[in-house]
Amino acid sequence: MQLEPEDEQILNGEYGETRQKMMELLVGLGKVFGAEELIPITSAQVSGASYKTIGEWGLEWLRKMDAKVVVPTVLNPIGMDRLRWKEMGIPEDFAKKQNEVVEAYKKLGIELECTCTPYYLSITQFGEHLAWAESSAVCYANSVIGARTNREGGPAALAAAIIGKTPFYGLHIFKNRLPDVGVVIDDPSELKDAADFGALGYVAGKSIGNRIPFFTGIRPNRDQLKAMGAAMAASGAVALFHVDTITPETRFPTFKKDVPETIEVSMAEVREVFSSMDVDAVAVGCPHLSPAELESLGDLLAGKKVTKPFFVFAARGVIADHPQAVVTIERSGAKVYADTCVVVSPALDRYDRIMVNSGKALAYVPTMCGAVARIGTLEECVTVATS
Repeated sequence: MQLEPEDEQILNGEYGETRQKMMELLVGLGKVFGAEELIPITSAQVSGASYKTIGEWGLEWLRKMDAKVVVPTVLNPIGMDRLRWKEMGIPEDFAKKQNEVVEAYKKLGIELECTCTPYYLSITQFGEHLAWAESSAVCYANSVIGARTNREGGPAALAAAIIGKTPFYGLHIFKNRLPDVGVVIDDPSELKDAADFGALGYVAGKSIGNRIPFFTGIRPNRDQLKAMGAAMAASGAVALFHVDTITPETRFPTFKKDVPETIEVSMAEVREVFSSMDVDAVAVGCPHLSPAELESLGDLLAGKKVTKPFFVFAARGVIADHPQAVVTIERSGAKVYADTCVVVSPALDRYDRIMVNSGKALAYVPTMCGAVARIGTLEECVTVATS
């Protein structure tokens, strides 16, 4: 791998042990994947932020770090709302450890925006090189925005944030971003809500795996694209997808639409994902709600009262920018929390059956929360929570 002189100095330990180890990690990763060089990145998003997922070993590893990030960097959701954790019912011992994790990241210069939707907080441009780690954020950045990032592990994303570069391989290279499997839906007119597209992604992701799909015949909006991509990233390992004439790269003359294989997803399969089972709690915002989704939820809950625990998750910046929607939501008895989500917080572990509005949560809740999950539209979630 060809390194710049300063990178060589970092690798030789001239800028401290932490930077040396981070450079060793990036160089090793680059060699594994055949990268010939490192390229600059404009931002990073680091996973492994919830104490529920990284535990004591991860915390001790972070404490040994002695460096600062050199590009704008945010965290993935942590295990609790940093300001309202008591209200969430988080045990004090967990909160103490979680705060220690957050403090360790803060010392590294990472912004304390803990979200899986960093693209709502700052502008990410088409063609920018990133080092993002959370699967749904990676999928959205690559597909909907047209930025370029591999699906980084937490340590690799942190290393890239500290060095300011990442190995040039995989989805950073245009020729590797072309589709290799087509997806058609037998009756796309039935796809109307983000939850429908989430269910589609949940079903399709199982067949697609880690390939790059090319969808035809559908016209999802941005929230629906987010839901579909997040579900495919969770039920499969999709880091990039294309939708004909909708996602930006499909409109390039150099984009090749020919694929060696096409799979068909029937709406009957998608409908089977939905159920009518009774639930103990409702949780929406996995991925975190967009500004439009937060406003819509406020409209749906206006004048109503919830009869079940109703958890709402969004980025702190989005919550701050939409105070009236938040007030309306919380007047109903629902709670709007920042920094965390249904998947990484222990707050939801006490429920056996949880209703969600996303295919991503549908895939992760059983393993991460030990609960049975039911998917529904945002409107259906409100109906269940208030009936």
